[in-house]
Amino acid sequence: MPVAIITGASKGLGRALAAALAGRGWDLVVDARSAGPLKEAARELRAAGQGAGRGAAARVVALPGDVADAGHRAALVAAAGELGGLDLLVNNASVLGAEPLVRLADHPLDGLRAALEVNVVAPLGLIQEAMPLLRISSYSPSYEEVDAHVDGALSGGGDHNGEAYDSHPNTRNARNAGSSDSPPYIGTGGAILNISSDAAVEAYPTWGGYGAAKAALDQQSAVLAVEEPGLRVWWVDPGDMRTDLYAAAVPEDDASGRPLPATVVPGLLRLLDGGAPSGRYTATATPGGVSSR
Repeated sequence: MPVAIITGASKGLGRALAAALAGRGWDLVVDARSAGPLKEAARELRAAGQGAGRGAAARVVALPGDVADAGHRAALVAAAGELGGLDLLVNNASVLGAEPLVRLADHPLDGLRAALEVNVVAPLGLIQEAMPLLRISSYSPSYEEVDAHVDGALSGGGDHNGEAYDSHPNTRNARNAGSSDSPPYIGTGGAILNISSDAAVEAYPTWGGYGAAKAALDQQSAVLAVEEPGLRVWWVDPGDMRTDLYAAAVPEDDASGRPLPATVVPGLLRLLDGGAPSGRYTATATPGGVSSR
């Protein structure tokens, strides 16, 4: 079964995407800073995996910790390796830098450093740690069954060989991937999904610190996509969502009318199912909605 690492998976978009992948039979490594909510989320994900209908139930490894910690990042990748490899890395964990948000003239510099550390430095650190496994992934969108697609728009399905799909045939060579004497990695390699924000490209008052960090993540993703043509690198603006992060950012705002994170997931799955090229995308809050930008 394919394997994904999803950071910030105890709630919000990370948890919703993890549930969708577990329901498809993906094995997962998930993390969050708070152990209690992560344990509850892992229980839900295992239940979703039980109904995947692909033989063995999806496996879920939950590791509480901070993505800013190098040791924690190494543990996440090691857990993926023990599951068989890594096909998708989702950098979803994020911090605002100030709660509630404030104007740049009043923004605490320590908060900005924290936002850059978690939103920019940590994703790159995790990507660097995971790169050997991602380079040798042979996951293909054709592994997904047709009727698993949220809108039925994509055709194809199955691996057509009558055997169990192995997305990591060369996992034992992971640490040598990309070196001159290593075997070539199979297929197009794995995928990286970095969760961005419209604050990365729009000048919203009080969103300057967070937006600067997400803008840096966007540029980092764009360069990575050029440097690693064997991988698919997507940086996605999920749009407005009803999340704890938004509530902490603007506590006086009534977010009850904002869409739930689950409404964004179909658009993200379309990137995965369609093998979309590397690039920046916006995921609209409609089933299957996703557009490049």
